[in-house]
Amino acid sequence: MGVVLIAIIILVILAAVMVLATALRRNGDRAIGDVSGETLRSDRRGRKAKHEQGIPAGRMVEQSAEIERISKDLVPSSKGEVAVFTPPDPETIGVNRRQFLNRSAVTLTAFSAATFGAASMVAYLWPTGSSGFGSKINMGKIADLESAIDSGGGFLYKPEARAWLVRYPPAALQKARSVYSAPELAGMEDGLLALYQKCPHLGCRVPECGTSKWFECPCHGSQYNQVGEKKGGPAPRGMDRFAMEVTGGNFIVNTGAIIEGPPIGTNTTGQEAEGPHCIGAAVEH
Repeated sequence: MGVVLIAIIILVILAAVMVLATALRRNGDRAIGDVSGETLRSDRRGRKAKHEQGIPAGRMVEQSAEIERISKDLVPSSKGEVAVFTPPDPETIGVNRRQFLNRSAVTLTAFSAATFGAASMVAYLWPTGSSGFGSKINMGKIADLESAIDSGGGFLYKPEARAWLVRYPPAALQKARSVYSAPELAGMEDGLLALYQKCPHLGCRVPECGTSKWFECPCHGSQYNQVGEKKGGPAPRGMDRFAMEVTGGNFIVNTGAIIEGPPIGTNTTGQEAEGPHCIGAAVEH
């Protein structure tokens, strides 16, 4: 993928250079022009007629004048009449202006393409950060996280990962293995689950409900059990979750790998609301 991106950038730069060179050559040809064959033939006929009439050719006149200048003393030229000012042709001025604008536009386009290509290449080759959302984040020791979840009434929010951390009951693992992928099970089998904070319906941040022990979206009433499986409302699936791994007793959440939540009807834990709801359930549609 990286090689393809670099090749595309190089092709964009080369295309911009070719467009610029073509435009400059076209403008140069238009400004200089070519002498037509008819003009050349007319000039030859004129020289032949002058020769037949005994009129010296221009080259002979120039040679005679040069010989005379060398053989005689130079004399000061007489004052001639001041030439009448002839205004420039407006059409010629318009052509020059168009040439300038065309060249400017092509130059700016080529410069923009080259700048974009260079910026893309630098962004691609520049090393990315090793922390923050979009990377793997070490949440800490599993024992510490379990204690913090229990202290928070079964929920622990991690803003740096935009994630909710909850316990996953070991008794539900048998059902979970037939529903969830390996990157999800890597955390669940060690008793923890990392859920993305956004509601799959329209992206609102979903808070926990301390009384029902569910997640309940305040925007449109979607409801999910404690492990993010959909229970009600307009959401198209359960809460999305992150790929997880456990290394040296540390719980690692890969916030760059978001996995779509389980389909409607998934209920591996069998958890029902444990108290009053914080948000009234919306009608499914």
